This record gives sequence, C-alpha cells and structure tokens, in this order.
Amino acid sequence: MATQFYHDERCLWHSGGEQALFMPVGGYVQPPSASGFAENPETKRRFKNLLEVSGLWSQLQVQSAAPARREDLLRAHTPAYLDKLKTMSDAGGGNIPPHFAPFGPGSYEIACLSAGLVKQAVEAVLTGGADNAYALSRPPGHHCLPDASMGFCLLANIPIALEAARAKLGPCRVAVVDWDVHHGNGTQHAYYHRADTLTISLHQENCFPPGYGGATDRGAGAGDGTNLNIPLLGGCGHLAYLDAFELLVIPALRAFKPDLIVVASGFDASCVDPLARMMATSETFRAMAGLLMAQAKELCGGKLVVAHEGGYSDVYVPFCGLAVVETMLGSRSPVIDPFLEPSELQQPPADLIAFQRARLAAQAAVVFG
Repeated sequence: MATQFYHDERCLWHSGGEQALFMPVGGYVQPPSASGFAENPETKRRFKNLLEVSGLWSQLQVQSAAPARREDLLRAHTPAYLDKLKTMSDAGGGNIPPHFAPFGPGSYEIACLSAGLVKQAVEAVLTGGADNAYALSRPPGHHCLPDASMGFCLLANIPIALEAARAKLGPCRVAVVDWDVHHGNGTQHAYYHRADTLTISLHQENCFPPGYGGATDRGAGAGDGTNLNIPLLGGCGHLAYLDAFELLVIPALRAFKPDLIVVASGFDASCVDPLARMMATSETFRAMAGLLMAQAKELCGGKLVVAHEGGYSDVYVPFCGLAVVETMLGSRSPVIDPFLEPSELQQPPADLIAFQRARLAAQAAVVFG
C-alpha cells in the first residue's frame, strides 16, 4: 500500500505570537510557560519525530508540495480577506477581528504552503499517484470562513484543495469526515448549499464555536441532507465515537457514495487535551481510521486523504497520529502507547455511554427515517 506523507518544516515556523494557551498576554494574563500558545509546532514536530524513530518514516513516501496559488485561494476566500491577511502578515502579523486566529510575520505564505500540502495530497490520491495520503498541514483550516480567520485557522485548507482538484480534474463527490473535537464550521459553511460534498462533523457539544451543537443543521438548497453534525457529550469517550460511526457516519457515507473520503484529523478529542474533554485514546483514532479505510475501499477504491487539524497535547498527539498512519499503511510499529492503560481506566461510566448511544440512535432515526 503506497501512503504519501506531505510535510514541510516551514509549516512549523508559523507563529501565533505571545499567547497563554489561547489568551493574549497582558493585564492579569501572565507570559506563557514553555509550551506557550496552544496551537504550537511541537505537537506536529513530535508526531513527525515519532514516525521517524518508530521506523514508519521509511515506509512512507515523504514529500513537500508547492504553495496554493492565489487562484486556488479565491475559490474559497474573498479577495478582500486575502489582501488583508497578506498585508498584515507582511507587516509583522496580528489578528483579524472578530475571531481569534493570531499570526506572525510570513504566516500568509506559510498558510499557502499548508493549503498546498492538502491540495497535492488530494490530487495525488484522485489521480492514482498514491493509495492514500496524510498532509501534516499547519496552520489548520477547518474553522476558516471565506472572509474571516477563526480558531487558529487562516485558510480553508480542505475546500481550497477540493476545489483545485475539481477545477483541474472535473466533478467529484467528496465526503469530509471531521473528527476534530471542535465543530468544522468553516468546511460546513463552504459546502452547506452544495450537493457534491458531504460534510460530517463529530465534535464535543457546545465547545467551539461556543454553544454550538448543530444536530438539526442538515444543509440547504441543493445541499439539503449533505451536512451531518454529530454533537457528543463531554467525557463520553471511546465507545461513543464507535457508536457514532456505526449509527450515523457509516450509513451516511454509504448513502452518499463518495469518490473520495477526506478526514479533517484533529487529535484534540484525546483524554489529555487542554482544550476539550472527550476522553478519546490513540485506539479511538486507530479504530476510526480503520473504519474509514474500510469504507473507502468499499465505496471509492480506497481513496482516502487525511489533513491535520487541531490537537494541543504535545505529549499525546504523536501517539494518536502514529495510530492513524499505522492504519493507513496497514503496518504496526514497535511503539506502545504508554498513556493507553491509564486512559482506559478513566473512561466514562456505563450510564453515560448508554445515554449518549440513545441520543445517537434518536438522531439516526431522524436522519435516516
């Protein structure tokens, strides 16, 4: 199985400036500890490092890619937003109101490179250059709106990649499965009125954007029925994700019949992430990746692209990412997740799991009749 891995060291040079987790320093907010800003390069760099020392790196087709061009960006963003982002980046960075996504000097070019990694991964898989591909994209993209950055995201990486592929290769039915713990609002916005893209977001209910669950938001116009939000109760853990796949994700994929499956791969649903409370483990991500690999093989010749999104524990993201890449390769490394046993001991009580499954079953009854 040929798995391509798209990575560029320059993506790890993007900076959000001096922040304490996700708050600007100042007033009573003290300067950060060593970890500093939540969206920092160490989560991705340590993931790459673990792939190298595990022996998997030599099994991957590792490469970089050209940055996304302005014409690519304009399929997903307004000219005014791109101009403002570029001007502020050239002037040293900042933050574009009203949302929070601070950036430093040169972040515009780095964001174009991040989108370019996803763009090339999508094209390679669609044209048969790879069986599947992982893009270690940074900054992330799934919150970004056409005219606004948001939630650490500067450019809409996945929509930019998909629309570039469609412009070059022709129409394509794509399912985007977002397992980042935060709602994929930017991707939802891009395709809410489109029939050619199924967007599925599994996220912690009411987490981010604050107060949002979205279970009744199903798309509109031509896109009616092609948007599926699966809000999960905080702390519901590993089995809730498997139940969500069984009851909602897999039936939706089979009904849609995509030509390509793209994963918005955030690892912030993990049991030790500082920005969420979902209690997932590396085995959760291994299981979800395996289920999507099986669906991709059944529905679209195995065509699967994974684009990196969030995940803010630099000690645990590497083990979650490794589990996904092992699954994509169909290979196992000698690495044992040292956090797995204590994490499994902290899984939620049976009554919470049963309550969450009942909620999912009720949602499935509405969605699928």
